[in-house]
Amino acid sequence: MPPATQAPQSTGAALELLVHGVGGATPQEMLGDPRTTRITGDATAAIYRRTEDIEAEQHPERHRDGPVAEAYCWSNLTSGNGSRALWLLLLPFMVVNLAHWMRPTARGRTASVRLYGMVVRLIALSLTVLLTAAVCEVALDLVAWQCAGAPECSGRRSWLGFLSTEQGGWWSQPGRRLAVAALVPTALVGLLWYLSNRTWSAYESQRPLSGDEHEEDTAHTPETSTSAAPPVRPALGRPGFWYGRRLVARLRAAHTAAGFLTVAAAVGGAAARHDRVTDGPVPAVIGGLFETALAVCALVVVAVVCRRGRSERRLDNTLDRAVITLLPGTALALLLVGTVYAAWSRPAWASSGTLPGETAFRVLAVGQGALVVLLAVVALSLYLRVPEPRTTLHGLGGPAVAMLACALGGVMTGGVAQRVADWLDGSGTPGMGAGSTIEGPPVLLSWQASVIPVLLLFLLAPLAWLAVRTGLRARRLGPVVEAEYEQARPDRARTRAIAGTRATAALTDSAPWLVALVSGATLLLGAGAVAGSWLTGEVPGRAMDGAVPLVESLAETAQSTGSWMIGFGFVLFVTWGRRAYRDVSARRTIGILWDVGTFWPRAAHPFAPPCYAERAVPDLSSRMSAWTARTRGRLVISGHSQGSVLAASAVWQLPDATRRRVALLTYGSPIERLYGRWFPAYFGPVPLDGLHRSVHCWRNLWRATDPIGGPVRIDESQGPEVDRGPLKDPLVYGRTPEHPLPEPILGHSDYQADPVFAVERAALLERLGPVVPHQTGGETQGSSGRSSG
Repeated sequence: MPPATQAPQSTGAALELLVHGVGGATPQEMLGDPRTTRITGDATAAIYRRTEDIEAEQHPERHRDGPVAEAYCWSNLTSGNGSRALWLLLLPFMVVNLAHWMRPTARGRTASVRLYGMVVRLIALSLTVLLTAAVCEVALDLVAWQCAGAPECSGRRSWLGFLSTEQGGWWSQPGRRLAVAALVPTALVGLLWYLSNRTWSAYESQRPLSGDEHEEDTAHTPETSTSAAPPVRPALGRPGFWYGRRLVARLRAAHTAAGFLTVAAAVGGAAARHDRVTDGPVPAVIGGLFETALAVCALVVVAVVCRRGRSERRLDNTLDRAVITLLPGTALALLLVGTVYAAWSRPAWASSGTLPGETAFRVLAVGQGALVVLLAVVALSLYLRVPEPRTTLHGLGGPAVAMLACALGGVMTGGVAQRVADWLDGSGTPGMGAGSTIEGPPVLLSWQASVIPVLLLFLLAPLAWLAVRTGLRARRLGPVVEAEYEQARPDRARTRAIAGTRATAALTDSAPWLVALVSGATLLLGAGAVAGSWLTGEVPGRAMDGAVPLVESLAETAQSTGSWMIGFGFVLFVTWGRRAYRDVSARRTIGILWDVGTFWPRAAHPFAPPCYAERAVPDLSSRMSAWTARTRGRLVISGHSQGSVLAASAVWQLPDATRRRVALLTYGSPIERLYGRWFPAYFGPVPLDGLHRSVHCWRNLWRATDPIGGPVRIDESQGPEVDRGPLKDPLVYGRTPEHPLPEPILGHSDYQADPVFAVERAALLERLGPVVPHQTGGETQGSSGRSSG
């Protein structure tokens, strides 16, 4: 037997690492002390202690009644300043990125898994093209082509004077007007590239812990023997999961190139079409060569997007320098060539009607619909191979969310175009009547606007049904609540409040079917809008001329109402973002949206808001590894709400030896109720069971009144029980000697106020046990061995 090698001796210290949830919290609130000190980290994310506990490891006798508390504050990663509120404008990009992570569980990295990721990336690429095309529609078509080419419109806009045909200046030729207007969408694409690059450097460039590179797959099932089976390390535990530098750089280059090519096609394409039909000073062959170069570069962009997905099995620092440099550079060069080509003098060229953007928007709409249908087929095939009953919509959650992303993109596109057209046309209605001075945006956008009121009316019935069902459920829960609190003389108002809170909290579980209804209706109504605009070539109201008067009136009402609604919605987005500059509460509310939506890395869209977990997870895993290695003490990582998801992800990243010296305490946790159902490949039953068997001990607290948190539903036959709940909320029904004032219904907040919290935390620390010296070549083991509860 080899001689014993003395490991670092335990100091006897115990540490509770607190991780807050959505909305953020200050160190003073988390630690319950106004005097706190930052011990590691920076102004963006840091760990704090009470000032008196800075040297707690040197004096463990002072903390025999409980662990030393540390607070990890990460709220500045999402809602730290007002400018980040404007990330709301990137909402479609964030939503489609979520669809990537909603893939159903699969066994191994099959062709279907790769196809699923490729289709989502193509949908994301289409959203970039759609956004750029929308800005081109506004700047090039509505402003430079239509308004500047119509003296009645440009005469009311003094800032358009140098482009106006009425003045006949050097810039008045259509091609030159388009060349000037192209600066707007080009600047937008450049801004998106800059923000993506800058946010990566600021928030996502932190390398995770370097350690053993495990090759286990998320889809590998555990061995039949529960006692000897090795713990399964899911994807979230892989070395490269929280460091997607290579993929983000490739996608950033491809999407930037796609944006530049869209602008180049809008500018140079108009000139090429003119040269093909008119004998002018510029040979038509030049336009043909230019369009051929655009098509080739576009094919290269699509190939780059399709070729590579995420690399997670190792920390991949390699960058595809040729792709990230040459691709956007080539696209920008083509844009410059197209601008010069369009600006060449063509004295006989005059702008009339609209630019042919109608076809482009139809192709985008049809292409997005086809990609969503293909994604649904792939997702359903994956689900049928490995069915998990609690997976959202039988594996169709990802396609449904991708459809919502496309719908959001369409609403924002239509809203901007319709509002700008109305503003330019003054008192007239674009394309309608003698008072109109411009034709307005493509007909498809008017049809898309007209289906929005129909969609909202369609949703009234399911929303009413949910309201009625919630009321009936609350009524049924009344006797259950009174029996639970053993009330001989119940208070009806108190009973209704508790039962109503429980019934309302259960609405969260109905969200998947509401999303399915919205997505399905959006797909069908969107197809109807494309068909209507293609078959009639007229806006809905005009297309119904000669129909039954009531039908014609309804069509016109739907069109005008939808146009107003999408314009109002876009203005609301911008207003809400600007308000966050001045209003802290509004900034926190918007921050909550990003806390939930930007947990996942940017795997599909590089222009989505940055992933805060790529900074937070390495922070937490590094702190746990460093503290346990230095002190040999006991550590409980304690996460609330979204903080519990960060805590679990950080535990997955720990080396095996460290993970077995750490206890996990979660409360108000959406880790199974939301993440397990919507993201089954990463938080489904197999990954959570692997986490349960690999961490030393885990306890999860939940309430029936909590709309976010819930049980984690670990199979108790596989090991010790994890869930404890539902906890009583409120703690007491009425007034008691111990609680002379009415106790509040806490719901999702303040789990530490429940006495059960302290009891369970103490039990976890006790089960961790003392650490003893380890043998050379062996692994340090706790004296208590495996958790027993």
